[in-house]
Amino acid sequence: MDRFIGIDVHAASSTVAVINGKGKRVAQHVVETNGRALIDCIRLIPGRRHLCVEEGVQSAWLYEILAPHAEDMVVTCVSESRGQKSDERDAFGLAEKLRLGAIETRVFKDHGPYRKLRELARVHSMVVCDVVRVQNRLKSFLRSRGIAVDGKAVYGKTHRDAFLKKLPDGTRAAVQTVYSEYDVLAEIRNVAQKELLAEARKHPIAAVLQTCPGIGPIRAAQLLPVVVTPHRFRTKRQFWSYCGLAIVMRSSADWVRDKSGTWQRAKLQTTRGLNVNHNHPLKAIFKGAAITVITQLQDDPLYSDYKRMIDAGTKPNLARLTLARKIAATVLTMWKRKEAYEPDKYRKAPPA
Repeated sequence: MDRFIGIDVHAASSTVAVINGKGKRVAQHVVETNGRALIDCIRLIPGRRHLCVEEGVQSAWLYEILAPHAEDMVVTCVSESRGQKSDERDAFGLAEKLRLGAIETRVFKDHGPYRKLRELARVHSMVVCDVVRVQNRLKSFLRSRGIAVDGKAVYGKTHRDAFLKKLPDGTRAAVQTVYSEYDVLAEIRNVAQKELLAEARKHPIAAVLQTCPGIGPIRAAQLLPVVVTPHRFRTKRQFWSYCGLAIVMRSSADWVRDKSGTWQRAKLQTTRGLNVNHNHPLKAIFKGAAITVITQLQDDPLYSDYKRMIDAGTKPNLARLTLARKIAATVLTMWKRKEAYEPDKYRKAPPA
């Protein structure tokens, strides 16, 4: 006896809709959005329970507490709403889609052994963004007064007084406040980084992945809680698509007539771009790794491959994308095989 359950979640209350295997509406409950209340409600539903919720702020928490009480649980992307809308309609709509197998995109929510690492990586990214925002504010203040700033010297305490002396009294007081904010955030960033790396060292695979060029300790620590397991991806192309590294080809007419009236394949310039339905942190990790190889690891064989593409006339952005794809495929294979990077073995993008 299967029961398909859709849950429309809000901050205060949640609507739980239940249908059977034939699509008949069996029950509807409105419960408080509370872990214990939701668990008790789900456990009272008899039969094999199949759950579905929409992706949102609370979806990871819901997956964590409710998945153990169901045969399977699906987190789906929020669909575009059409026509009338209500909590009841949404909940029964999720249950019906789950029953029919009509859910197109499933969001991966299993954290595996990386729950703490995921939260630390999330906080570290937030703090780094805050630090960069304050750095931009500092440079903005100085440039607004006609003071040329370049590089990182403006942030350090050694040259700070020299920049402050160039400012009028009113602006100087404001910039000193921003400097104070920067000092506090920089200290918090250092603490967050130490905690992130300390947690990552508890997982042996992190030391393996960071041997790949461009994937250092921080990127390896950020990579683990996002991917969780490499066996989610059967091939490297699936991984590229998930990372936003898949090239999209489009054309509106593939065949044209020549002067004799014979059909032949058109030589049209196709649009090439990155797919928009991807994991943004992973895209940043692998494109950052490619930039690191290009700018800092010019003795590495991967840089030689990049240089060869540039010399052959490949556009720099496409060559950088190809390098990012190669690094992603290498990381995926290293993770599956649990073996460290070997330049001769992984120079060509390996089959994942």
